[in-house]
Amino acid sequence: MKDLEITIENKAGTLALLGETLGKHSISLEGGGVFGNGEHSIAHFLVEEADRAKEVLAQVGITVTKINDVIVQKLQQDVPGQLGTFCRELANAHVNILTQYSDHSNQLIVVVDNYEKAKEISDKWMQVWWS
Repeated sequence: MKDLEITIENKAGTLALLGETLGKHSISLEGGGVFGNGEHSIAHFLVEEADRAKEVLAQVGITVTKINDVIVQKLQQDVPGQLGTFCRELANAHVNILTQYSDHSNQLIVVVDNYEKAKEISDKWMQVWWS
């Protein structure tokens, strides 16, 4: 899975075009969101085929600004504070979270500034909480 970072115009129909285009090419969105910021919005979507998604979106004038590796982290939903605890582990290792959202399986998705270090922390987290 990869995260697509997309800047789109903040106007009616742009997100519809994005979704329709990916759907027409059988590219499923597995999580993500769109955040308005004036005349433009920043979208982050989780997809299996990031390079193909970038190509088909370009055909309709939507530019993928970046394809990001992601940390997919399962949290124990019934334990309060899991998000804070995991994010603190990253912060203590000087890993900055650039983007955070959930996928359709209620897993935490994070884009970070140091993927390798975050992956180590994520793997250790899984051993402690899920073994």
